[in-house]
Amino acid sequence: MPQRTRSHATRGPRREISNMKREDIDKILAELQQLECKSQKDVEDARVRFLGKKGSITALFEEFRDVDKDQKREFGRPLNELKQAAQARIDELKESVADEGGQDGPKQDLSMPGDPFELGSRHPVSIVRQEIVDIFRKFGYDVAEGPEVEDDHHVFEALNFPPNHPARDMQDTFFVSAGHPNPLLLRTHTSSVQVRAMESMKVPIRVICPGRVFRNEAISARAHCIFHQVEGLYVDENVTFADLKQAILLFAREMFGPETEIRMRPSYFPFTEPSAEVDVSCNICHGKGCNICKGTGWLEILGCGMVDPNVLEASGIDSKKYSGFAFGMGLERIAMLKWRVNDLRHYFENDMRFLEEFGTAIEV
Repeated sequence: MPQRTRSHATRGPRREISNMKREDIDKILAELQQLECKSQKDVEDARVRFLGKKGSITALFEEFRDVDKDQKREFGRPLNELKQAAQARIDELKESVADEGGQDGPKQDLSMPGDPFELGSRHPVSIVRQEIVDIFRKFGYDVAEGPEVEDDHHVFEALNFPPNHPARDMQDTFFVSAGHPNPLLLRTHTSSVQVRAMESMKVPIRVICPGRVFRNEAISARAHCIFHQVEGLYVDENVTFADLKQAILLFAREMFGPETEIRMRPSYFPFTEPSAEVDVSCNICHGKGCNICKGTGWLEILGCGMVDPNVLEASGIDSKKYSGFAFGMGLERIAMLKWRVNDLRHYFENDMRFLEEFGTAIEV
């Protein structure tokens, strides 16, 4: 009888404890879902409150020891899931607080020096090219581009070069193929892009043509077999030499400063008539004479002229109704004047000591 009484007395309270555990599990799960922490200290306090030696979940496991075997199946699994959910929530809060820095600050020491990394910079020729393009875009010019491997027609014939012109000789031009009337070659100037623009665009035409060109020349401080050009073309009704002079003057003052002056010297190009070479006042000595301008006070920057009527007609443009002007300049030449570089080869040698000097160059 005493044993029966003890067993009876024990079963009653165990059923009550089991009912409390189900409610406690749901209550703790709700608390975990609403739990928020602002610092690592808050996370640690929460861990102790739920999973510490005197935590609420630990207390439930202590009570679980006194549950009947049939009730252990009912509450064992939910308790284990509760513990796993609590640990996952604590880990999640710990990571979120670490990412945000929290009140305790990030784990890393911000007073320590950072890991250095090198910043690249644009090539000086690319900087000058972009600056020139931006200047002429303000004047209403579009950018036109064409192939570097061109045919004889677009490089020479359509530009009024006679068949026996020295530029068409293999000593001056890199030919890709030969032996037929229209051989392929590496373009010697971006004027070929102007021809393609006149063939494909409607008048009025206002384009600039930046690009890389090739000539069979010995490499020296002032010459290279590869260099870059920007050429311009404007075709419309009643275009005059005065328009050309004004366009060049505006460009020179945008590029070299508002006090820059220009002078135009008569010259000859097969595709323009009349033609001129353009000099700008030396931006180093301001016209007084120095070793850069060889004491003249002037620096040559480009060639220009009125488009020859034969060139217009070869591209299908009526030369009696329309006229135009063209100009061309070497980017390396402009870059040498802009940054006072005295050797053209520096632009092609990829010497980091030289290129790093342009890391702070202002790009307009």
